[in-house]
Amino acid sequence: MSDHIGMTIGEVAQRSGVPAKTIRYYEDAGVIGRALRGENKYRTYSDSDVQTLRFIHRARSLGFSLKEVTDLLALYRNRRRTSREVKKIALAHVAEIDRKIAELTAIRKTIANLAERCRGDDRPDCPILDEFEALDL
Repeated sequence: MSDHIGMTIGEVAQRSGVPAKTIRYYEDAGVIGRALRGENKYRTYSDSDVQTLRFIHRARSLGFSLKEVTDLLALYRNRRRTSREVKKIALAHVAEIDRKIAELTAIRKTIANLAERCRGDDRPDCPILDEFEALDL
């Protein structure tokens, strides 16, 4: 496949599923390289840029941080990489997801318990609001 060069940011955004504003942000953050500029000074992109943006989009949709995405991109581009390095990043992400799930489960349990204790009738007494007021911050 030949590399089509000269797409506008709008075309690349449409083909990659990444909004133009986000593409510019990724450039500013150093996640992707700066786009080439045509004679008209507009950014120009290639098929490989679309592929890279799709990679980033998929990784971000799975919750990887920009730092993790940058690391994964470097490994993706490095043909001498070891799968061990990629797996290490993935497993660290799984551990973070597990931590968040545990945190959300605890929050859910607390709210469900409070809701169970609330009568939910026409009276003003409500353990939910009482609990919020009593929280030590």
